[in-house]
Amino acid sequence: MVHKTKILIVDDEEDILLTMRALLKRAGYSVSVATNGQEALELLQRQSYALVITDLRMPWMSGEQLLEQIKDRYPRTAVVVLTGHGTVESAVQAMKKGAEDYITKPCSPDDVLICIERILKSQQLEQENLRLREQLAREAGRKKILGESPQIKEVLSLIDKVAAADSTVLIQGESGVGKELVAHAIHHKSRRRNGPFIKVSCAALPENLLEVELFGHEKGAYTDAHDQKPGRFELANGGTLFLDEIGDISPQMQVKLLRVLQEREFERVGGTQTLSVDVRILAATNQNLLDPNREVPFREDLYYRLNVIPIYVPPLRERRGDISILAEAFLHKLCLEMNKNIKGFTPAAMKWLQQYPWPGNVRELENAIERAVVLADGDILDRSDFLFLRSQDTELEFSGGESLEEVEREHIRKILERVNYNKSRASDLLGIHRETLYNKIKRYGLE
Repeated sequence: MVHKTKILIVDDEEDILLTMRALLKRAGYSVSVATNGQEALELLQRQSYALVITDLRMPWMSGEQLLEQIKDRYPRTAVVVLTGHGTVESAVQAMKKGAEDYITKPCSPDDVLICIERILKSQQLEQENLRLREQLAREAGRKKILGESPQIKEVLSLIDKVAAADSTVLIQGESGVGKELVAHAIHHKSRRRNGPFIKVSCAALPENLLEVELFGHEKGAYTDAHDQKPGRFELANGGTLFLDEIGDISPQMQVKLLRVLQEREFERVGGTQTLSVDVRILAATNQNLLDPNREVPFREDLYYRLNVIPIYVPPLRERRGDISILAEAFLHKLCLEMNKNIKGFTPAAMKWLQQYPWPGNVRELENAIERAVVLADGDILDRSDFLFLRSQDTELEFSGGESLEEVEREHIRKILERVNYNKSRASDLLGIHRETLYNKIKRYGLE
């Protein structure tokens, strides 16, 4: 298998260079050679190598001196030293200074290949771990609750207070406000932070499947139950179970869930063995569970079991001061993900965002920023990049006395500037006929 990993061999003995190069090339590596330390450093300056194999005893610059230079300048490059039987002690000293391993001369081909493979696998694992840590850091950034408004500060204060307890929490708020973020924050601040965080979307499954999802099933419980399956309650043991959209469960499931909350025990579907679990329950809903006009009534006893500690997450329109903070954070994250260089928002664009009512809340704001970033041609987002928001809410009022004609004129002007007044291109972007565009340009004085 040809993997083309780059390896540099450094030795003043030509026969060793030729032998090692032939061995490693047959194994599929990309091999360079150098006869001394200075030549090796020149090669390292021109390209990167995953591994350097160097002799310890060389004229002008010893292998140990070369090792020090590599570790100082190219810390991610692994180094293996070659040594004779009489200088093993020097090789051990080299390992204390950063060498990954040493190989004694005369070299066994198998020993050389095994040593290289082990080091490269270790490098690969370290790189994968680094990528994973970076990914987790990004995920943690995504899950951070952002805002400086009094309303969101109150939510954060409640999270800090309830996290230490094991009480059930009911998180209420409109769709898209970040109820799941609140649940994550409670879990990660609690004593259960090292345990599992398991989420179940109660609205996504019909009643029979939701029961299996929550409680699991025994082998043979139904036609396709070929094996025993643990449910989410078992999987969350020692941690937190987050029941999202709890208001959508059926009356029958309400009874079964109430029993688990009261007694902390249940049976798998098709089973008779009673199981006990240590799980903290967090639930979320965008509904008024005690509304007498609900199509499916919600049991009051279950409601009060869930609503031991209520947390209300306000909609974005009630904390408009947080819109700029969230918009900047989403822009930064999306630019990193899409490799774009958009510096920010014009004052007009930010005013537009702050005046929009955001029926979809934070989720809609993030989606709007993503759409604008994908379609943007410039390095700053302007109001024209968000005009699609107005069409979604006909009751939206903007300050400044802007009529529909003024908005249209501004939008056409921005499109014309974007395409250097190429009217064919502008008409395509606007989705109108060129003759219509010419008439509007004349009408609005945009010649």
